[in-house]
Amino acid sequence: MNRTRIKICGITRQEDADVAVAAGADALGFVFYDPSPRNVGVDQAAEIIRNLPAFVTSTALFVNADVSTVQQVIDSTCIDLLQFHGDENVAYCEQFARPYMKAIRMKPGVDVAAECARYASASAILLDAYRPGVPGGTGESFDWELIPEEVRGSIVLAGGLTPDNIRKAVETVNPFAVDVSGGVEASKGIKDKEKVEKFIQEVNRAD
Repeated sequence: MNRTRIKICGITRQEDADVAVAAGADALGFVFYDPSPRNVGVDQAAEIIRNLPAFVTSTALFVNADVSTVQQVIDSTCIDLLQFHGDENVAYCEQFARPYMKAIRMKPGVDVAAECARYASASAILLDAYRPGVPGGTGESFDWELIPEEVRGSIVLAGGLTPDNIRKAVETVNPFAVDVSGGVEASKGIKDKEKVEKFIQEVNRAD
């Protein structure tokens, strides 16, 4: 069985990045979306990313951002991976010549297999819970049984994951990776060391 990769998203502070890396996170996520309580400044993110060790992937999250905004983040931070959480089409996602991940929200009737095929150029497809008008970070999960068997091993699972439910999530879906933000926080944008460590321990136990 493959090892499930782990991304800790919504990093805003160096000490939280250090905790996540020490606990065994494979990737860290930085949110560049002003309405989000986890929004981080470009300079702050660049400083944290400069301090990351090798083999920890830095990811920049955007929601329907201007092309110039995305390019500024790329130029300033040398980010590894782009993550698009809005209504971005394939041409938009591909134009930055950077690996990208596309988030698909699990709204009623969504054809996950068709979306995976549509964004075939993506490095990964992330499945998140759907709440109207909220692009992510809802803290809600969705019915994992809705994920088609044929794509389970390649997707990134997100949406309402916590140290208490992550083991069941990994055992149920067996995804390529999991992505958590609010489920390991002390408050919005501030991580809880014990929750981060327990989350990663539970993923490893499930594997």
